[in-house]
Amino acid sequence: MGYRGKTAEQEAARALRAQGWTLANLAAELSVARSSVSLWVRDVAFTPGPRVAARDRPPNVLQRARTEEIARARADGLTRLGSLSDREFLVAGLALYAGEGAKRDGDLIFTNTDPVMMRFFCRWLRHFFDIDKSQLRARLYLHEDLDLEAAIAFWSDVMGIPPSRFIRPHRAVADASRRNNRHEYGCASVRLRSRPQHRKLMGLMEALLSSRTDIPG
Repeated sequence: MGYRGKTAEQEAARALRAQGWTLANLAAELSVARSSVSLWVRDVAFTPGPRVAARDRPPNVLQRARTEEIARARADGLTRLGSLSDREFLVAGLALYAGEGAKRDGDLIFTNTDPVMMRFFCRWLRHFFDIDKSQLRARLYLHEDLDLEAAIAFWSDVMGIPPSRFIRPHRAVADASRRNNRHEYGCASVRLRSRPQHRKLMGLMEALLSSRTDIPG
Protein backbone atom coordinates (compact mmCIF):
# COMPACT_ATOMS: atom_id res chain seq x y z
CA MET A 1 0.00 0.00 0.00
CA GLY A 2 2.83 2.39 0.85
CA TYR A 3 2.47 5.62 2.79
CA ARG A 4 0.14 7.11 0.16
CA GLY A 5 -2.51 4.57 1.11
CA LYS A 6 -2.56 5.53 4.79
CA THR A 7 -4.75 8.60 4.35
CA ALA A 8 -6.22 8.63 7.86
CA GLU A 9 -2.79 8.20 9.45
CA GLN A 10 -1.36 11.03 7.33
CA GLU A 11 -4.13 13.41 8.31
CA ALA A 12 -3.81 12.53 11.99
CA ALA A 13 -0.02 12.90 11.84
CA ARG A 14 -0.24 16.35 10.25
CA ALA A 15 -2.82 17.55 12.78
CA LEU A 16 -0.82 16.31 15.75
CA ARG A 17 2.47 17.65 14.34
CA ALA A 18 0.88 21.11 14.18
CA GLN A 19 0.13 20.71 17.90
CA GLY A 20 3.84 20.19 18.63
CA TRP A 21 4.17 16.41 18.65
CA THR A 22 7.62 14.98 17.97
CA LEU A 23 8.29 12.49 15.17
CA ALA A 24 8.98 9.76 17.72
CA ASN A 25 5.68 10.37 19.50
CA LEU A 26 3.78 10.41 16.21
CA ALA A 27 5.33 7.15 15.05
CA ALA A 28 4.48 5.44 18.36
CA GLU A 29 0.95 6.86 18.48
CA LEU A 30 0.07 5.86 14.91
CA SER A 31 2.03 2.58 14.87
CA VAL A 32 3.95 3.49 11.73
CA ALA A 33 7.62 3.94 10.83
CA ARG A 34 9.26 7.20 11.84
CA SER A 35 10.51 7.60 8.26
CA SER A 36 6.92 7.55 6.99
CA VAL A 37 5.83 10.14 9.55
CA SER A 38 8.73 12.36 8.55
CA LEU A 39 7.55 12.37 4.93
CA TRP A 40 3.94 13.07 5.86
CA VAL A 41 4.67 16.12 8.02
CA ARG A 42 7.78 17.57 6.37
CA ASP A 43 5.95 20.74 5.32
CA VAL A 44 4.03 21.25 8.59
CA ALA A 45 5.24 24.10 10.78
CA PHE A 46 6.55 22.63 14.02
CA THR A 47 6.84 24.26 17.42
CA PRO A 48 7.86 21.86 20.19
CA GLY A 49 5.04 21.50 22.69
CA PRO A 50 5.02 20.29 26.30
CA ARG A 51 5.54 16.58 26.76
CA VAL A 52 2.29 14.83 27.54
CA ALA A 53 2.01 11.27 28.87
CA ALA A 54 0.20 8.97 26.44
CA ARG A 55 -2.44 8.11 29.05
CA ASP A 56 -3.31 11.81 29.48
CA ARG A 57 -3.81 12.58 25.78
CA PRO A 58 -7.33 12.76 24.40
CA PRO A 59 -8.08 10.00 21.86
CA ASN A 60 -7.07 10.90 18.32
CA VAL A 61 -9.04 10.24 15.13
CA LEU A 62 -7.68 6.72 14.68
CA GLN A 63 -8.24 5.76 18.31
CA ARG A 64 -11.84 6.97 18.21
CA ALA A 65 -12.46 5.08 14.97
CA ARG A 66 -10.98 1.91 16.48
CA THR A 67 -13.13 2.23 19.61
CA GLU A 68 -16.26 2.72 17.53
CA GLU A 69 -15.45 -0.25 15.28
CA ILE A 70 -14.90 -2.52 18.30
CA ALA A 71 -18.22 -1.40 19.81
CA ARG A 72 -20.03 -2.14 16.55
CA ALA A 73 -18.40 -5.57 16.30
CA ARG A 74 -19.46 -6.44 19.84
CA ALA A 75 -23.02 -5.32 19.21
CA ASP A 76 -23.14 -7.33 15.97
CA GLY A 77 -21.80 -10.38 17.80
CA LEU A 78 -24.46 -10.16 20.50
CA THR A 79 -27.18 -9.77 17.89
CA ARG A 80 -25.92 -12.68 15.81
CA LEU A 81 -25.43 -15.15 18.66
CA GLY A 82 -28.21 -14.17 21.04
CA SER A 83 -28.68 -16.67 23.87
CA LEU A 84 -26.92 -20.02 23.60
CA SER A 85 -29.02 -23.16 23.58
CA ASP A 86 -27.95 -26.03 25.84
CA ARG A 87 -26.37 -27.82 22.87
CA GLU A 88 -24.54 -24.67 21.71
CA PHE A 89 -23.23 -24.12 25.24
CA LEU A 90 -21.96 -27.73 25.26
CA VAL A 91 -20.18 -27.32 21.92
CA ALA A 92 -18.62 -23.99 22.94
CA GLY A 93 -17.08 -25.48 26.08
CA LEU A 94 -15.77 -28.51 24.17
CA ALA A 95 -14.10 -26.22 21.65
CA LEU A 96 -12.44 -24.29 24.47
CA TYR A 97 -11.16 -27.48 26.06
CA ALA A 98 -9.87 -28.76 22.72
CA GLY A 99 -7.62 -25.70 22.55
CA GLU A 100 -6.66 -25.10 26.19
CA GLY A 101 -7.40 -28.27 28.15
CA ALA A 102 -5.14 -31.09 29.36
CA LYS A 103 -5.36 -34.29 27.35
CA ARG A 104 -3.56 -36.68 29.73
CA ASP A 105 -5.88 -39.45 30.89
CA GLY A 106 -7.46 -38.73 34.25
CA ASP A 107 -6.52 -35.06 34.57
CA LEU A 108 -9.26 -32.63 33.66
CA ILE A 109 -7.40 -29.30 33.67
CA PHE A 110 -8.27 -26.04 31.95
CA THR A 111 -5.81 -23.13 32.11
CA ASN A 112 -6.06 -19.51 31.02
CA THR A 113 -5.25 -15.93 31.94
CA ASP A 114 -8.61 -14.53 30.77
CA PRO A 115 -11.08 -14.30 33.69
CA VAL A 116 -14.10 -14.18 31.34
CA MET A 117 -13.01 -17.42 29.70
CA MET A 118 -12.29 -19.08 33.05
CA ARG A 119 -15.71 -18.10 34.41
CA PHE A 120 -17.39 -19.44 31.27
CA PHE A 121 -15.55 -22.76 31.47
CA CYS A 122 -16.23 -23.30 35.18
CA ARG A 123 -19.95 -22.67 34.62
CA TRP A 124 -19.82 -25.08 31.68
CA LEU A 125 -18.04 -27.79 33.68
CA ARG A 126 -20.52 -27.63 36.56
CA HIS A 127 -23.48 -27.62 34.18
CA PHE A 128 -22.61 -30.62 32.02
CA PHE A 129 -20.65 -32.91 34.33
CA ASP A 130 -21.93 -34.76 37.36
CA ILE A 131 -19.14 -33.85 39.74
CA ASP A 132 -18.73 -33.23 43.43
CA LYS A 133 -17.95 -29.51 43.43
CA SER A 134 -15.79 -29.96 46.52
CA GLN A 135 -13.40 -32.01 44.35
CA LEU A 136 -12.57 -29.04 42.13
CA ARG A 137 -9.16 -27.55 42.75
CA ALA A 138 -7.43 -24.42 41.45
CA ARG A 139 -3.78 -23.55 40.91
CA LEU A 140 -2.07 -20.28 40.03
CA TYR A 141 1.03 -19.46 38.03
CA LEU A 142 2.23 -16.14 39.43
CA HIS A 143 5.47 -14.16 39.43
CA GLU A 144 7.21 -14.05 42.81
CA ASP A 145 6.89 -10.28 43.24
CA LEU A 146 3.13 -10.21 42.72
CA ASP A 147 0.51 -10.43 45.49
CA LEU A 148 -0.49 -14.08 45.92
CA GLU A 149 -3.28 -13.38 48.40
CA ALA A 150 -4.90 -10.83 46.07
CA ALA A 151 -4.56 -13.20 43.13
CA ILE A 152 -6.23 -16.06 45.01
CA ALA A 153 -9.10 -13.78 46.08
CA PHE A 154 -9.54 -12.60 42.48
CA TRP A 155 -9.58 -16.06 40.88
CA SER A 156 -11.68 -17.53 43.69
CA ASP A 157 -14.42 -15.05 42.83
CA VAL A 158 -14.05 -15.69 39.09
CA MET A 159 -14.14 -19.49 39.28
CA GLY A 160 -16.39 -19.96 42.30
CA ILE A 161 -13.76 -22.08 44.06
CA PRO A 162 -13.00 -21.29 47.74
CA PRO A 163 -9.44 -20.15 48.56
CA SER A 164 -9.02 -23.26 50.71
CA ARG A 165 -9.12 -25.39 47.52
CA PHE A 166 -6.23 -23.59 45.86
CA ILE A 167 -3.24 -25.91 45.79
CA ARG A 168 0.37 -24.76 46.07
CA PRO A 169 1.03 -22.17 43.32
CA HIS A 170 3.90 -22.02 40.89
CA ARG A 171 5.85 -18.82 41.62
CA ALA A 172 7.89 -17.75 38.61
CA VAL A 173 11.08 -15.75 39.05
CA ALA A 174 10.41 -12.10 38.19
CA ASP A 175 11.98 -10.98 34.90
CA ALA A 176 12.28 -7.21 34.58
CA SER A 177 12.75 -7.50 30.81
CA ARG A 178 9.23 -8.96 30.50
CA ARG A 179 7.47 -6.70 32.97
CA ASN A 180 4.90 -5.44 30.47
CA ASN A 181 3.87 -8.99 29.53
CA ARG A 182 2.90 -10.10 32.99
CA HIS A 183 -0.61 -10.52 34.32
CA GLU A 184 -1.34 -8.88 37.69
CA TYR A 185 -3.24 -11.94 38.93
CA GLY A 186 -1.25 -14.54 37.00
CA CYS A 187 -2.55 -17.54 35.12
CA ALA A 188 -5.17 -19.83 36.68
CA SER A 189 -6.20 -23.42 36.17
CA VAL A 190 -9.24 -25.38 37.33
CA ARG A 191 -8.51 -29.04 38.04
CA LEU A 192 -10.46 -32.24 38.58
CA ARG A 193 -8.74 -35.58 38.98
CA SER A 194 -11.29 -38.07 37.66
CA ARG A 195 -10.71 -40.59 34.90
CA PRO A 196 -14.44 -41.19 34.23
CA GLN A 197 -15.21 -37.49 33.87
CA HIS A 198 -12.09 -36.77 31.85
CA ARG A 199 -12.81 -39.67 29.50
CA LYS A 200 -16.39 -38.47 29.10
CA LEU A 201 -15.12 -35.01 28.17
CA MET A 202 -12.52 -36.39 25.74
CA GLY A 203 -15.14 -38.56 24.07
CA LEU A 204 -17.38 -35.56 23.48
CA MET A 205 -14.45 -33.46 22.28
CA GLU A 206 -13.28 -36.10 19.80
CA ALA A 207 -16.85 -36.47 18.52
CA LEU A 208 -16.98 -32.73 17.95
CA LEU A 209 -13.67 -32.58 16.11
CA SER A 210 -14.49 -35.57 13.90
CA SER A 211 -18.11 -34.64 13.21
CA ARG A 212 -19.18 -34.17 9.62
CA THR A 213 -20.47 -30.82 8.43
CA ASP A 214 -22.07 -29.43 5.32
CA ILE A 215 -19.77 -26.41 5.41
CA PRO A 216 -17.35 -26.46 2.42
CA GLY A 217 -13.63 -26.89 3.00
